[in-house]
Amino acid sequence: MLLFAGPVAAVQPDEVLDDPVLEERARELSKGLRCLVCRNESIDESNAGLARDLRLLVRERLVAGDTDEELIDYVVDRYGEYVLLNPPASGSTLLLWGAPLALLLLGAGVATAHITRQRRAVPDGLSDAEEARVRELLKAED
Repeated sequence: MLLFAGPVAAVQPDEVLDDPVLEERARELSKGLRCLVCRNESIDESNAGLARDLRLLVRERLVAGDTDEELIDYVVDRYGEYVLLNPPASGSTLLLWGAPLALLLLGAGVATAHITRQRRAVPDGLSDAEEARVRELLKAED
């Protein structure tokens, strides 16, 4: 039965708004905000105290009349883009996503250059005849 159980929301009964439309908006917005303690959970799923504070903040702002965009902007201004589970593609997030690929390509280039140099190197301690033969074989590969 545990395999079929979905994530359980951590919203406490005292947090739930009386207006079902506002509560639904609050739940949807909470699913897109990261718990700053748990890191990979939304504030809707987290039992952390800070997640509860953020859930209450979301509900307060919605009751005050904020639009979804105003609420998200307020939370991002207060906590930074890290609070978004799906941050927009901007300079810093593109750098974070692109850096591993760039390092992988750089590493592949360095490895290729190193292997190529090793193949073309003539071993030390060979006689002149052996060294000439190795050079002939290396030229024949090209």
